[in-house]
Amino acid sequence: MELSNLKPKKGARHAKKRIGRGPGSGHGKTAGRGEKGQKSRSGFSRMRGFEGGQMPLHRRLPKRGFTNIFKTEHAVVNLSDLERFDNGATVDEAALRKAGLVKGKNDGIKVLGDGKLSKKLTVHAAKFSVSARKQIEAAGGSCQEIA
Repeated sequence: MELSNLKPKKGARHAKKRIGRGPGSGHGKTAGRGEKGQKSRSGFSRMRGFEGGQMPLHRRLPKRGFTNIFKTEHAVVNLSDLERFDNGATVDEAALRKAGLVKGKNDGIKVLGDGKLSKKLTVHAAKFSVSARKQIEAAGGSCQEIA
């Protein structure tokens, strides 16, 4: 057996339905689209959420709430995550991205105080929780807020 003579098992594959190729094909004339109507026309595309003319669910339900378009989304990093950096290192967004702790698009980084920190680090971030700031400074490091 060679790659050049491999074939699928008999009956495993069957020919594609060739529509609109005359009466002998069994799919001629209306090409499987039925008679008249919107779905029989060329170029028809149903809108998302279409329910056959019934009022769609997204229009039946009441609109509620508010979305603040100016909301800031911070990437969250815990102190236990910062433990992987070397003693005396400077930890900024680039270093966190390289370490795989921050991914995607965000409006800065917030450092939270979950876990223990035993290394002296200089941390650059948009925000720090009170407990994170205390632990970083207690370990001999420094916190620098960047806008």
